[in-house]
Amino acid sequence: MNEPSTNAAEIVGDGHFDNDPQRYDAVLVVSFGGPEGPDDVSPFLDNVLGGRPIPPAVKARIAERYLRFGGVSPINGHTRTFVEALRTSLRAADLPLPIYWGNRNWHPFLSATVRQMAADGIRRAVAYVTSPFGSYSSCRQYRQDVARAAAGTSRPPCIDILRKCWNHPGFVTANAARVGEALLQAGNNAALLFTAHSLPERIASHSPYEAQLRDACSLVADAVDHVGWRLAFQSASASFREPWLQPTVGEALRAIREDGTKKVVVAPIGFVCDHMEVVLDLDIDARSEADALGLNMVRAATVGTHPAYVQMVRDLIAERMAANPKRPSLGNLGAGADFCPADCCPQNPPRLQPSTNT
Repeated sequence: MNEPSTNAAEIVGDGHFDNDPQRYDAVLVVSFGGPEGPDDVSPFLDNVLGGRPIPPAVKARIAERYLRFGGVSPINGHTRTFVEALRTSLRAADLPLPIYWGNRNWHPFLSATVRQMAADGIRRAVAYVTSPFGSYSSCRQYRQDVARAAAGTSRPPCIDILRKCWNHPGFVTANAARVGEALLQAGNNAALLFTAHSLPERIASHSPYEAQLRDACSLVADAVDHVGWRLAFQSASASFREPWLQPTVGEALRAIREDGTKKVVVAPIGFVCDHMEVVLDLDIDARSEADALGLNMVRAATVGTHPAYVQMVRDLIAERMAANPKRPSLGNLGAGADFCPADCCPQNPPRLQPSTNT
């Protein structure tokens, strides 16, 4: 679909960067959302699945993963804590903008939040999407969500979305601090394994997702002076009958052990806070596999409310409020765009054709 734009500059602006100073009435934090009790699990999964035909047994198996934790995903609690930390940071910088929070898949829903913003008289807002990397599900779909929420609201605010931050110094610094803490705990000669949510190869091939991930991993590994890192992918869905990004975390752990290594730090760089996928796939499944392999595994914390990460979001907001701002970034890929190109990260890219090379 061609989503409506909430910002005319996305269509008529100068290139993909906003060099005009913007004035905002509020900040909107946009997240994935998660259930907060057993009665929430089934309707939450219906929202996530979005009408895709999933066999009832598969849905029940997914639901059980949540129910073993009382039906509570950690993501909403972590997001509340982040919102409070950002509010404190904005006040300290004399930017006392009100902060609103809306989710894609569970309360507080983005549509209800945008309606509340409109009722409160908010006319212009800037949104931070809690996903640092670009792909359909982590970028364009959120832009569509915001535009859809605005389109369904009377007199909605105009909402700009902050650029992706995978190579921002603040994101790299916060991740390096978390990885450094875990490396100290693991001890000398520990392997370093970064993880991120997997995507179907077809979708990943039409987005900057994997390139940005590898760039971020390299920057963080350099910051902690670690060589020989690996990247693995978790949480692949069995509901898609097509190849997903590889290797899996289990495959990577086995390869690390086959190299003779006995210690590993697992760093979920693709997540800014603990999701159910982080808890289940890493803290339970990966740890069980590491134990069976004789690997001492230490899981690095997500950036969460690390001061460098919170300040980064504050700085990104200030960046959009400045004329011709500097856009700090590390590495060779350059700063992410303020406005996505019209053809980036499509929802349904063509299927990959089999190679004819012999």
